[in-house]
Amino acid sequence: MTTLNLPGGAVDLVAGPAPIAAATWNRTAYAAAHVVADPLADNDPWLDCSVDWDRTLAFREYLWGLGFGVAEAMDTAQRGMGMDWPTSLELIQRSTALAKAGGHVIASGAGTDHLAPGPGVTLDQVIAAYEQQCEAVEAAGSRVILMASRALVQAAKGPEDYARVYDRILGGLTQPAILHWLGEMFDPALEGYWGAGDHMAAMETALGVIQTNSAKVDGIKISLLSAEKEIAMRRRLPEGVRMYTGDDFNYPDLIAGDDQGYSHALLGIFDPIASVAARALGQLGSGDMAGYNSTFAPTVPLSRHIFKAPTRFYKTGVVFMAYLCGHQDHFTMIGGQESARSTLHLAEIIRMANACGLFADTDMVASRTRAVFAARGVEV
Repeated sequence: MTTLNLPGGAVDLVAGPAPIAAATWNRTAYAAAHVVADPLADNDPWLDCSVDWDRTLAFREYLWGLGFGVAEAMDTAQRGMGMDWPTSLELIQRSTALAKAGGHVIASGAGTDHLAPGPGVTLDQVIAAYEQQCEAVEAAGSRVILMASRALVQAAKGPEDYARVYDRILGGLTQPAILHWLGEMFDPALEGYWGAGDHMAAMETALGVIQTNSAKVDGIKISLLSAEKEIAMRRRLPEGVRMYTGDDFNYPDLIAGDDQGYSHALLGIFDPIASVAARALGQLGSGDMAGYNSTFAPTVPLSRHIFKAPTRFYKTGVVFMAYLCGHQDHFTMIGGQESARSTLHLAEIIRMANACGLFADTDMVASRTRAVFAARGVEV
């Protein structure tokens, strides 16, 4: 047994069970995947975007091997927080080629992040920006995840402008898309999306868009961190349109569902807890609800901690876990985001992840923890 003298108290690291091969699932589950930065790139790390492509793609192979679909170039990949559109497109093209070669599931983010938001931006410019990215994503061979647009927030005058933009974009797609309603807790620049500050009022506009374009909508992922709002919307979706939970606080109950339905999943937390989440989804698929609940239960405090406010900095915890678990050889992030969480925050991640059984090689976890904490002036 390996002991770490973490701030706040020592922890005995315990090796968790080995990841299981993909089993029969009765939910569609996408993991929004992070990117691995190139730590040796000669660049300005707060400004430039340099990706270790081999490690980044290897992590996607790991997720596919467990049974997940990959949600590519999303906010978990630091889209809008260090990842620019040209690099995101290269990521989409590389990942989609790998997915097609292996028969894997992938969907990729298309937005307007190459269009700088501002008071002079028009709806036509927003539409053109969306069309450019959607065409590029579909040309790569991937299904589109239609991401929320910071530029649209500033250009739209009311709900009718959102309807106009979404009707136009969805009408031009060749495959049904997944809509993504990302709440302001994840991105403050998206406050008031769908033309209303009140989420329930905004939901009416989103449901109207989905109803009008139901043949072009595979589903919607909402990331509002409110089970009640997700369930309310889920119960009103047209037949054949899926709810993909983006609720990193309440996902076990939302995926399990109730007597009126359930949510599929498109989650950032599935990146750091992939091995345990795969086990839980297999248990759900086999009807083992007790196993499903007990497997997922310890991951919820970990997820709530990783995604605590300011929620937009959750990527730091995701990449820290990838480093501890051996999916990359360093704790360096695009945009210098490895500094976005405190040492105490990272220590708590280790405690909680250990309780989930997420660490296979405890000696590696210990040595890597010591390296990171030593750089922060803390001996463990």
